[in-house]
Amino acid sequence: MSTLLSPVQHFHSPAPLGADMEEWDEFLKGRYKEGKSEEEFRVYDAAANPGVAEFYRLNHENQTLDYVLAKERQYFGLDKGDKSIWEAAEFLNTLVDDSDPDTDLTQIEHLLQTSEAIRADGHPRWFVLTGFVHDLGKVLCLWGEPQWGVVGDTFPVGCAFSKDIVFHEYFAKNPDLHHPVYSTQSGIYEPGCGLDKVHMSFGHDGYIYEVMKNYLPQEALYMLRYHSFYPAHKHGAYRHLMNDRDIEMFRWVNEFNKYDLYSKGHSKPNMKELKPYYDDLFAEFFPPKIAW
Repeated sequence: MSTLLSPVQHFHSPAPLGADMEEWDEFLKGRYKEGKSEEEFRVYDAAANPGVAEFYRLNHENQTLDYVLAKERQYFGLDKGDKSIWEAAEFLNTLVDDSDPDTDLTQIEHLLQTSEAIRADGHPRWFVLTGFVHDLGKVLCLWGEPQWGVVGDTFPVGCAFSKDIVFHEYFAKNPDLHHPVYSTQSGIYEPGCGLDKVHMSFGHDGYIYEVMKNYLPQEALYMLRYHSFYPAHKHGAYRHLMNDRDIEMFRWVNEFNKYDLYSKGHSKPNMKELKPYYDDLFAEFFPPKIAW
């Protein structure tokens, strides 16, 4: 099985997390655990989490408005070829480093853990499907994108960076911090304009939204596009850019995140038994192949 190391080496920036980004997942589960106090959040510093800190240093220094606009032009045209959902998931499987001693689950099995937890709680079929596809955008890593441009807490660009963004201090070297417009509270946006008019930092969330936007209901699309927008759905940041629809839809984002963060570690899914259900589910919402 291929590893993530080769594609990432196309970039000069190091890969600060483990090859399959498990360190990132563990960081999220700890930082955003329900019921944690503000004091407990403060233990996530550079000394305690050096790999995560280096990841965020690269992310926060490089996610400028110009960078985001360039990546949107590069990927949002969906010209990477047509794949079925299973083919995209199999492609994502090459993200797993089979020398990693800490996990024996494939990426498909991780996706199934999320979707099966949602299914077990009796949610609608579109919600189950959203659980399966939500991380497929991580195929960006396999096209040479660095980790800091694929995962991580997302945030608007083209306006001031909220103090609620984790490792906020690393924005000190982001050139947009001192831009006369981009550094203001609303920046290039109008207050209350709605998040559909806002450019988010580039990553797998925005990309999978573009792939799925013609196939899934709005509730699902909000889950996909904003499931890493922790400054907003955990801290209430950027409310000044939201409209009433955003605020209503974020209850679905919050509902989804319970499964996104805490389904890992559940029993290993049986692919052979589950495949007929997912074949039928995919056929209900998608044509045989979709553009990526």
